[in-house]
Amino acid sequence: MSGGRRLFIGIGNPLRGDDAAGLLAARALRGREPRGIEVLELEGEPVDLIETWEGTDAVVVADAVSSGGEPGELHRIDAGEGPLPATLAGASTHAMGLAEAVELARALERLPARLLVFGIEAASFETGAEPSAAVRAAAQRVADAAAEELAPR
Repeated sequence: MSGGRRLFIGIGNPLRGDDAAGLLAARALRGREPRGIEVLELEGEPVDLIETWEGTDAVVVADAVSSGGEPGELHRIDAGEGPLPATLAGASTHAMGLAEAVELARALERLPARLLVFGIEAASFETGAEPSAAVRAAAQRVADAAAEELAPR
């Protein structure tokens, strides 16, 4: 990644079990004090996402998905190469999912120069549940990958 503004966005709801996956990844990355990487936690509202990544050179976003995979499975998608897979669209507990937000930004020509998405396969979105062990472990792996992806080159 280039030396410009680098951003990690963890999306989720801390009160809905595995939906906290992106937030857990953000907290894991922040705990490493990544030099030059801005780390944010958002609930996933499309307008907030688009405004937040405006002016960035590189963005990594992590969110929980429910596409039929094994809990904790990671999906790495380079959003600059094309739309997010249909299996991830509409898989969010948010009003409008990450895939829809990315496509809205693409239509408005407001995608960042580089946008990577990590979908963390979730098992349960039950209100009041704790995130599963598989999702917690996957969030750590996403933090590792994001630190590498966003490292200055």
